[in-house]
Amino acid sequence: RTSSDQLLFEQLNSFSNKTNLMIQSLFILSPTGEVLIERHFRGVTPRSVCDHFWERASASLNHHCGISDTSSALASNSPLPLYDTLPPIMEITIDHPVDGGIDRPHGSQHQHIYLFSVLRDGLSYLAACPGEISPLLVIEFLHRVADIFVDYFGSPADESAMKENFSTVYQLLEEMVDHGWPLTTEPNALQAVIRPPDVMGKLLSVVTGVSDTNVRSPSGTLTNIPWRRAGVKHLPNEIYLDIIEEIDAVVDLVGNVISFDVAGSIAVQSKLSGIPDLLLTFKDPSVIDDCSFHPCVRYARYENDQVVSFVPPDGNFTLMRYRVKSSALHMGFTPPIICTPMIRYGGGGANGVNRNADDEFKGSIDVKLMARSISTLYNMESRKGSVAIEDVTVVIPFGKFVKTATLSVNVGSVLYDEAGKVAKWTIGNLDEKMRPQLTGTLKLDETLKKPEMNSPLSISWKIPLASLSGLSVGGLSVTGERYKPYKGVRNIARSGRFQVRCS
Repeated sequence: RTSSDQLLFEQLNSFSNKTNLMIQSLFILSPTGEVLIERHFRGVTPRSVCDHFWERASASLNHHCGISDTSSALASNSPLPLYDTLPPIMEITIDHPVDGGIDRPHGSQHQHIYLFSVLRDGLSYLAACPGEISPLLVIEFLHRVADIFVDYFGSPADESAMKENFSTVYQLLEEMVDHGWPLTTEPNALQAVIRPPDVMGKLLSVVTGVSDTNVRSPSGTLTNIPWRRAGVKHLPNEIYLDIIEEIDAVVDLVGNVISFDVAGSIAVQSKLSGIPDLLLTFKDPSVIDDCSFHPCVRYARYENDQVVSFVPPDGNFTLMRYRVKSSALHMGFTPPIICTPMIRYGGGGANGVNRNADDEFKGSIDVKLMARSISTLYNMESRKGSVAIEDVTVVIPFGKFVKTATLSVNVGSVLYDEAGKVAKWTIGNLDEKMRPQLTGTLKLDETLKKPEMNSPLSISWKIPLASLSGLSVGGLSVTGERYKPYKGVRNIARSGRFQVRCS
């Protein structure tokens, strides 16, 4: 082969590779940065990309919508931000040795890798791509992988679940990805090929040494509908819909909302026999904006008639996600919880003179909560008495200048992480009559500088039978089958990234 032919061959090969770029490798990292799962689809990506990623992730305070599990991040002096501080897409340049042949000396070649990442259940899912591709496609695929692991191993699909189901994880990745391209991501289709692990199967594999998937293989029967198994039978037939709306907000000291945003989703639990055809209508669909649907939804029907027509998968799935139009929230948002945090560092007496020199290296904390009697939430059914707020939790981050903290509460329990410098106050249910309060003393490090401002507190809460936008179901009809299923619908309002500034 001549030099000109060789050059043409390299150009054609390069063009072919660029037009078929997709996921080259997939990594799953533990909360400490350890590589748990490593799978290569189109060549080998060196593990050094994981080291580059973890250097950024360990320094990030809010790694992809959740507080990082690393102590170095939690102990930082910087306040916890509302939005992500670690970009979900990173461009990394790596050097790898190349053999130039007889005419070229040995050396190294620079390669650009685009690293996509999401954080789920404390695990970092990384997808390495050698070229520019659609970022939303890769990020959505990583979320699908995490969702499949939850369906197979239960929630949370954390580090222990990965270690206990190594073989199943790799089998799922083999079915979900074909030479770097997402292939099968529907739980029903995967369960027809790979049987979910169970207790009896694990015991049998331990005793006999034979994998459960080899002993009791699934039927493998597929239908023309990729998201639904064939021959589904349930008794009784029932379907449940949860309209879940979350609010991300920043609240100041006196309870005024500085900024907020509302997003929602419809979670479905379907136990219907055969192949039913469902039609879902809303009383006020005008509040829905920027929506996305499960592949089972007929999108053209929604565009024309504002109704959701679909053949549901069997089991649990998310039917649609949406954002609430700003016009539907013109009245603003009044939080259902009032939080007044107060953290002081250093003691002081009259005229700014310290009573005791040791007081300069001490601090105090006082956090009070109460349920607000009047809120902008929509009550989806008439009920007597005060509104009960469930699953109330407060996360209080301290800086690394805090040596120790002695905390006490009058309601619930508090757990202080000495390494991470974070306190988690679990209250549980909260009503208007309760007055939860957290108090405590802090001992400061004499060698470190005090911060100019305190980090905001993160509060999580949930209110059943309530809505942030007022969206409700007008009707849910089932056709294509003779039975009449039981249908249940409920609304849930809960916090997303809900932060309160601290004085």
